[in-house]
Amino acid sequence: MQRSMTRPGNHVIKSYEAYSEMLFRIAMVHLGRRQDAEEAVQDTFIKLMEKAPAFNDAEHQKAWLIRVLTNTCKTMLGRGWRKREVKLDGAEALAADGPIDLALLQLVMALPAKIKTVIHLYYYEDYSVQEISRILQISDSAVKMRLQRGRQLLKLELEGAESE
Repeated sequence: MQRSMTRPGNHVIKSYEAYSEMLFRIAMVHLGRRQDAEEAVQDTFIKLMEKAPAFNDAEHQKAWLIRVLTNTCKTMLGRGWRKREVKLDGAEALAADGPIDLALLQLVMALPAKIKTVIHLYYYEDYSVQEISRILQISDSAVKMRLQRGRQLLKLELEGAESE
């Protein structure tokens, strides 16, 4: 018995063209490896095809994709075999502006998942606090708190690196 193959519609292809690079960067920050990030992005678009949710506008769709991707990344990070791996081998692919940016990106990638998601969306994807709040479905104050904690952790790491 042959199973029918589902082909992605034009809306999925357009969504992939518009958001795949951004989603890949977010996944790289979470997962640290190119292969895992590509798998997470692929899984996100498969869920888009399977669920085919109705969106109010492009921003709603973008927020949905980011939320699904971050949840997929969290699931992948929770896998037992994944916890024992060393990360950050793919950070070079994200840093295009020299060694300082690479070092900072590696520090961001080493942050706890909740914090690095907010830091990445705010500083690398230029989302506002309110937009991040809507995307991650958390309160504005939770976003601000995670930004503050992330800044403190990064400051401590940067000061520690300077004193060495």
